[in-house]
Amino acid sequence: MNNILTSIFDIQNDEQFEKNALDVFRYQSVNIPIYKEYIERLKINADSITSIDRIPLLPIQFFKTREIKPVDSTAQVLFSSSGTMGDQTSKHHVVDTSLYEMSFTKAFSLFYCNPSDYCILALLPSYLERQGSSLVYMTDRLIKLSNHPESGFFLNELDTLAERLERLDQKGQKCLLVGVSFALADFAEKFQFRLSNSIIMETGGMKGRRKEMVRDELHKLLCDAFGQKSIHSEYGMTELLSQAYSHGNGIFRCPPWMRIIVRDPYDPFATLPPLRTGAINVIDLANFYSCSFIQTEDLGKVYDDNSFEVLGRVNEAQLRGCNLLVY
Repeated sequence: MNNILTSIFDIQNDEQFEKNALDVFRYQSVNIPIYKEYIERLKINADSITSIDRIPLLPIQFFKTREIKPVDSTAQVLFSSSGTMGDQTSKHHVVDTSLYEMSFTKAFSLFYCNPSDYCILALLPSYLERQGSSLVYMTDRLIKLSNHPESGFFLNELDTLAERLERLDQKGQKCLLVGVSFALADFAEKFQFRLSNSIIMETGGMKGRRKEMVRDELHKLLCDAFGQKSIHSEYGMTELLSQAYSHGNGIFRCPPWMRIIVRDPYDPFATLPPLRTGAINVIDLANFYSCSFIQTEDLGKVYDDNSFEVLGRVNEAQLRGCNLLVY
């Protein structure tokens, strides 16, 4: 098992990804009770799975109703998703936080170099105001790794954030402003100044805090306010331990241990070729002590180079056939 965990973060090509994915599947199909039961209900013999395209993917709704972790294991941290009043939220019982920390630090270094190159400023009010946010956990660790005295979180202190960001940028300090979409939109409507040494990264999510904006509308607002050519984005979720990043135009790329596959939204067991729009499946091999093979409720498409785009959400009608064992 230690050999599997070590090799996950050393993947360099498709052949290594497939070998590791099959190794992880064999472990999880035996040791994760809910996933094992799901496979059995589908009448699939786990021993017969010899290629990655035959691995069954678990509907993400299971994280709302079941504990997805090995038997007799104890979670070191419990992450929970945000939700409006009365919504049932997802819960991710993370057995080994070191895997999460290794995943997000390696991915950040891959796409952005060392965190110590930046002053990291986080505008995540809706996440700071509740317990159990995996995004806050990740950002807090990256802030500490930046080792910059002015890195930190901001709740409602927009004036302080604006002064700090503009001052540091003008001094030539590379800054990374990470923010939830609605907060960045509020920030851009209140302040306008040109940034030459900074990256703005949105993490999605209006969550009912203001009128919904499509991605292009939000990115144009931010580009116009801060003189940016492009806005970066992060794609992650409570149920995963890995993130994909976009350096602009909403085109995301995964770290080597993560892969996106698009399925037919009306048939959860049929995959679609590149450039076809469908529902997003995620393979996250860092999610070793949970489930690495997940059907999400996002719509998107994959390109020939394995980059992908998120286009919206699957509607309730399209979820039929994907909810075996959920309720």
